[in-house]
Amino acid sequence: MLKVAIPNKGILSDAAVGMLREAGYLVRRDTKDLHVVDTSAGIEFFYLRPRDIATYVGSGSLDAGITGLDLLVDSGSDAKSVASLGFGASTLRFAGPIGKFRDITELEGRAVATAYPNLVKEYLQKHGINAKVITLDGAVEVAVRLQVADAVADVVSTGSTLRQAGLEIFGPVILESDAQLIVAFGKDQAVEGLLQRLEGVRVAREYVIFDYDCPVSLVDEASRITPGIESPTISPLRDSDWVAIRSLVKASETNQKMDELYKVGARAILVSAIHAARI
Repeated sequence: MLKVAIPNKGILSDAAVGMLREAGYLVRRDTKDLHVVDTSAGIEFFYLRPRDIATYVGSGSLDAGITGLDLLVDSGSDAKSVASLGFGASTLRFAGPIGKFRDITELEGRAVATAYPNLVKEYLQKHGINAKVITLDGAVEVAVRLQVADAVADVVSTGSTLRQAGLEIFGPVILESDAQLIVAFGKDQAVEGLLQRLEGVRVAREYVIFDYDCPVSLVDEASRITPGIESPTISPLRDSDWVAIRSLVKASETNQKMDELYKVGARAILVSAIHAARI
């Protein structure tokens, strides 16, 4: 039975559970549940601290897991990522008191607090900066106010938490992160079914189905607007001067593509959501 780790709390947990549910798996109904067995799918889910997941998977204790790229990199684990799952996007950035720092070179000889010590140390060393890295587990933004550190390196989504603490972002992005499906060494084939289901959910969320009628003379032009994944499906209609076209289109481009199609002469343009997919 496949053993898979899921974040037990936070934004990653909610999104991961939702994605697994859409993929047809049995997931926990109570946040106190730390172990769920889906016998029909042959899979066990273990709900663990996000920071520990890469370690468990890398050791081979678990076959796979869902965690952030930032946590995977910082762990130094032997686990590897096999897919980005399309949620949990964030960036790891430096931040300090407003107006104090302009460039990361100004961190030379300073103290930097972070929950990602290995990742930050490696980044600073790569750029030739000798700074003291202080490891904290959460609430990193208060380290400057409490005079534990001169600056922080923390995960940023909107930056509101840092601003509330009187800090501003400076310097380049340390790492762009999002949720990843990670696997233990030699387990790529074992997680193929799980990966296909999760990829199916990702595609279903990212794309919609376009159905529309198009004059035969405009098929090439319409197909350029909605090329689909491999190619659009074209079917004859009773009126030989017209055809029906079906194609996948990114959901974010729905209204733009509808406008373009109507402008070139397509009619009866319908858009449908996708509930599941295999691409």
